[in-house]
Amino acid sequence: MRNKSARYYAFLSIAAAILTIALKFGAFFLTNSVGFLSDVMESGVNLVAAIGAVWAITYAAKPPDEEHVYGHSKAEYFSSGFEGALILVAAVSIAISAIPRLLDPQPLEQISLGLGLSIFASIINGGVALILLREGKRLHSITLKADAHHLLTDVWTSVGVILGILFVSVTGWLILDPIIAIVVAANIVWTGIKLIKESGSALLDASIPLEEQQMIKEILSTYHKQEVQFHAIRTRMAGAKRFVSLHILVSGNWTIQRGHDLCEEIESAICKALPNTNVLTHLEPLEDPKSWNDHDL
Repeated sequence: MRNKSARYYAFLSIAAAILTIALKFGAFFLTNSVGFLSDVMESGVNLVAAIGAVWAITYAAKPPDEEHVYGHSKAEYFSSGFEGALILVAAVSIAISAIPRLLDPQPLEQISLGLGLSIFASIINGGVALILLREGKRLHSITLKADAHHLLTDVWTSVGVILGILFVSVTGWLILDPIIAIVVAANIVWTGIKLIKESGSALLDASIPLEEQQMIKEILSTYHKQEVQFHAIRTRMAGAKRFVSLHILVSGNWTIQRGHDLCEEIESAICKALPNTNVLTHLEPLEDPKSWNDHDL
């Protein structure tokens, strides 16, 4: 499974969403619980989001063309932001469904069987979420990570609903069913906001993670003893791809071949440490004041 593509895991998410929708709808049908209905709606959003993830991952994998010379990897950020928006929609829908039950609480039926179906659905979602989270990190796919967080949110939604239904069955307080649904809706809003914020930051060319920036600095530090200096070091992420640019300053007495060889060596070292990275270097003479007009940002 470790050699599968991001697209494979997106399809896995679709399969999990379809199965859990069926299980959760069965729980709602048996119990007549608005809490379980909110859980069904959350899984419905999961399905739409998973389908969007397949599109984003497929489009992002397309090679560069004349219109998009840097590739299409940023498509994943649109999917992630869309998924965050869907989570917010789901939260509002859950709250709207629960309000009428606050005014007119309804008795619950066949609670034990409904709880069993919901627990089984939660186990499926939790397992798939952990797989997507692991593979999203390995493949540097924000779409898979967003889908994983969405599924984990669904798990917590289900846990809250299950505990609420259990409490209703023990106490007989029917009004707890819609209250639990509203509390869960409020809780998942944060996940949606976080995904939207992360996607927006990435679309604005956010830098690569700090630990990866430090790796680049450590590589460059090994060349300072050769009277080589660096500045204008800039990085950005675009889906699974990294882009790094920097200016390399050397003595003006160096030959073009020697400077070229150094640039190739540095580019190769960075790409080896950070696979799937595009490195652009610019060679400048140390002695020329104009070489220092650009600065690190």
